[in-house]
Amino acid sequence: MNIGDLLDPSAIAPRVSASTKRHALAVTAEIAARALGLKAAEVLEALLEREAAGSTGLGYGVAVPHARLAGLSRLRGVFVRLDQPVEFAAVDDRPVDLIFALLAPPEAGAEHLRALARVSRLLRQGDLREQLRQARGADAIRALLVQEARPSAA
Repeated sequence: MNIGDLLDPSAIAPRVSASTKRHALAVTAEIAARALGLKAAEVLEALLEREAAGSTGLGYGVAVPHARLAGLSRLRGVFVRLDQPVEFAAVDDRPVDLIFALLAPPEAGAEHLRALARVSRLLRQGDLREQLRQARGADAIRALLVQEARPSAA
């Protein structure tokens, strides 16, 4: 699973204003709708349904909301950087400013879980989180995520 395959440049929003968790998820859904040809209301509903089962706030200002959606042929990602962190009920109670949403077709079982684990591990890297917060635009953010996700040569 390659982050570059998941994350189209049009699905990265480096400067987003949101006042609440729901607002942040709504903006994420709108970006997904535009970039991936989905309906924003359906994306938001799926993300909120998943959040109702438990927060996807991982800690350190990071959330990885995820959902399965009809209309997708493969796993896709959306990355949002908020101008100001929002309360997200994260495991460490810190507000969230980095959101990497994963959207999967209904039949993507193990692949969805592997991608979720991969993105979660990636965003646990403190240096990467800080670089993502400082990156100047969508291309720089994508380059950081793709570069960091490459397996290192042994």
